[in-house]
Amino acid sequence: MSGSSMVFESPTKGRMSMEQMYADLLLYMGEDPSSRYKLIVGTDSHTRHETVFVTAVVIHRLGKGGRYFYNKSRRRAIKSLRQKILYETSVSLTVAARLTDLLQQTGQADLDVEIHIDVGRQGETKELIREIVGMVVGSGYQAAIKPDSFGASKVADKHTKG
Repeated sequence: MSGSSMVFESPTKGRMSMEQMYADLLLYMGEDPSSRYKLIVGTDSHTRHETVFVTAVVIHRLGKGGRYFYNKSRRRAIKSLRQKILYETSVSLTVAARLTDLLQQTGQADLDVEIHIDVGRQGETKELIREIVGMVVGSGYQAAIKPDSFGASKVADKHTKG
């Protein structure tokens, strides 16, 4: 799945392409240019008969809230936790790479991009932390894990079951 063909949902503005989402993100940053921002990408999933993946893109105005967009896709059921976490992370990295291209094209390359991973030191994902964080950092992004990975564990998770 290429990042540029993904369709995102804005809770306030509805369906938009990656480029429309990016333009909206720039408008949001332009409303308060003196603030500091972080761009967060996180993916979460939920499996029943199939696996539903939700990738959230959050523009966080540090200390002052933010705005988010999400993409929802469905795949055959993935039973292996490791495979699911690897796929979630690869989707996040694909979206982050596309956003990084757009940031560079528009002179915003200094914006911090952080990948939020749905793994943590509690529970069965703790064995995957080193591998998944290494995958993210090796791709040139900052990595956040639970409890700091709200882009995956809160924002994306909110839309996996609907």
